[in-house]
Amino acid sequence: MTEKSSKAGTIGGFDLTVPNAESIRDFYAAVVGWTSEPFATGGYDDYFMIPAEGATPVAGICHARGESAALPPYWLAYVVVDNLAASLKRCAEQGGAVICSPFGEPSCGPYGVIQDPAGAYLTLMEAESEPVPTETNESV
Repeated sequence: MTEKSSKAGTIGGFDLTVPNAESIRDFYAAVVGWTSEPFATGGYDDYFMIPAEGATPVAGICHARGESAALPPYWLAYVVVDNLAASLKRCAEQGGAVICSPFGEPSCGPYGVIQDPAGAYLTLMEAESEPVPTETNESV
């Protein structure tokens, strides 16, 4: 994933999950000019994608592993919330579904995947006071 924002309601980043992250990483490098920085995810690398003029990642390109391996390639957006537990509760109350309860590494803080009443997926990530690089969960 990209770096966390401290402002609730903003887009925190995007992840693209695909079977072969290296070839898609190279595709986006050629098409939009992103550079990449690998990050280890346990036995393989996923990639932070960085704009040509910036040091802050704007997206992540991730290998499809676990439950994601059976899914077609997909982009997943991350939206920052002030209180993840409260937002997940409101999601369920408003007719959505919590697909993945809070998970995350100490370096990335908590996040969870929801499905809205129309069937669309979105990741909610808890705001931080300082930007912190984050990683994706391979089972999303």
